[in-house]
Amino acid sequence: MTQSENTVVLEANAESHHFGKRLDQVLADLFPEYSRSKLKNWILEGSVYVDNEILTTPRHKVMGGETIIVRATMEVQTTSEPQPMPLDIVYEDDDILVINKPTDMVVHPGAGNHDGTLLNALLAHVPGIDVVPRAGIVHRLDKDTTGLMVVAKTVPAQTHLVEQLQERVMSREYEALAYGTMVAGGIVDAPIGRHATKRTLMAVREFGKPAVTHYRVMEKFRAHTHLRLKLETGRTHQIRVHMAHVKHPLVGDPVYGGRPRLPKGATEECVHMLRSFPRQALHAAQLSLFHPVTGEWMTWRAPLPQDMVSLLACVREDTQINGMNDI
Repeated sequence: MTQSENTVVLEANAESHHFGKRLDQVLADLFPEYSRSKLKNWILEGSVYVDNEILTTPRHKVMGGETIIVRATMEVQTTSEPQPMPLDIVYEDDDILVINKPTDMVVHPGAGNHDGTLLNALLAHVPGIDVVPRAGIVHRLDKDTTGLMVVAKTVPAQTHLVEQLQERVMSREYEALAYGTMVAGGIVDAPIGRHATKRTLMAVREFGKPAVTHYRVMEKFRAHTHLRLKLETGRTHQIRVHMAHVKHPLVGDPVYGGRPRLPKGATEECVHMLRSFPRQALHAAQLSLFHPVTGEWMTWRAPLPQDMVSLLACVREDTQINGMNDI
């Protein structure tokens, strides 16, 4: 295989076990680093040669032994502008990039956020990444959620990372501060869909998409709980929706958290911090996955940002002063 910024050339021989199989199925077997839909499109657009003959029929039956060559142009997938911006890079090689996203950074351009996004920064940092779908972004974090994200720098890497997400192989763990004292960990298994009346929000819905969140208690306070959470699925706002559903919304969540719950007798400093905390107290603390090229199992960790460290110190001091049960 050879690949430049905008072209890709693949070559392989069909084997005896491919006899009678469709061309698109054989391509998927020979070149698993590319998605089935992309391979099918390359056939339809005349980019696939079988024994030097261009074939444009995905259903063409392969006999076995043919030489199959793909000569394709990688089309630009995004029209956003590159914008050089500082990135907190935790790991980078030729195939992937792992960043520690700060608060107040939008991942994708959208209404009200046409530039200054992570996508714009990636277009500047990785020349040629515009041919990768969504500039290599395979999963999102909300604007005000901090922590680890992986980005694919090539189309093959993107294909493998998306498969790991879909097959629930990639592991993503979060830390959060929730309202209320939780006595033990557990699992929230509740489908999530669009809110019935507020279409920009998500909610637990009977006919929503399956969503599973595992959580355990890291530290208990008199009116709050420090949680470690692990996603089994990756629905929009999943942790925020699930914790609100079990009556333990995240501190600072402007959408699902409701009004701040202020413990009686808390110090003026702690009350101010709880009332004014500017975002949901949620941080993507650990990310684990199989490297899309080497196959190595890799894990990265990102320490809590200073605002959450200060918040935890505040509720910890409040508990020390007032005791666990004096609410």
